[in-house]
Amino acid sequence: MKSLFDTVSYNCSKNITKTYSTSFSLATNLLYKSIRNDIYNIYGFVRLADEIVDSFHDYNKEVLFNRFSEDLELALKDKISLNPILNSFQYTFHKYNIDKKLVDAFMHSMRLDLHKTTYLTNEEYKNYIYGSADVVGLMCLRVFVKGDNDKYNDLKDTAMALGSAFQKVNFLRDLKADFDGLNRSYFPNVDLNNLDETSKQYIINDIVSDFEKGLSGIKKLPIEAKFGVFMAYRYYKQLLKKLKKTPALQIRNARIRVSNPKKVELLMRSYVKYQLNLM
Repeated sequence: MKSLFDTVSYNCSKNITKTYSTSFSLATNLLYKSIRNDIYNIYGFVRLADEIVDSFHDYNKEVLFNRFSEDLELALKDKISLNPILNSFQYTFHKYNIDKKLVDAFMHSMRLDLHKTTYLTNEEYKNYIYGSADVVGLMCLRVFVKGDNDKYNDLKDTAMALGSAFQKVNFLRDLKADFDGLNRSYFPNVDLNNLDETSKQYIINDIVSDFEKGLSGIKKLPIEAKFGVFMAYRYYKQLLKKLKKTPALQIRNARIRVSNPKKVELLMRSYVKYQLNLM
């Protein structure tokens, strides 16, 4: 029966989320059950595409990505795929009428990672972030507002700001892996071989601005999504706090993390703030 295969597909997306990102999995688990599976479905899709371009070094990544892209198009057209991750994603895509342009923009940014290693201008940088992060936030927003166009349009800009903030924190945290391991440099006009405190602070100020805008949108989210997204916001704010305190040279040479005990503490503190309406 198709329903059984669909259940297997949803479970695959859920397992990918829990395996690849404990922090995102924790935040997703705090969403209402009515929308939780659909966020797993979106994350499973974007994670699989990202892994192709970032991790499968012993294989022809371009061939794999082209095949994945073709399978994606067929999944969205036929409303089924034998790839369980794409099968679960196409379900959520159609259920909430997600704009195909968002999916195309995401795939474009992922394709850039196959060959492009340096972003020299702010325009290139912003376009990449839009495709790699902002549109993912917008896909999730379609789920959060249950396809309500008026609510979606009202929160669209703040969702994009939050997506940008998360991605920029990831860039700063992953400087060593991206630059040394993948030869990528996302921040324009920043010499990663000689990252200094001035450049670090400029990046952090930009992220803080995105966070402030993003928080204003979190406060307006439907109750089903608000606490889960607030928890993700708090986690990334904590990560940014650690990055602020870490010398630029150390950021360049090591990956900064938030420990699991700290994540639990954040969860407890975030719940108190949420319940007391202190967001």
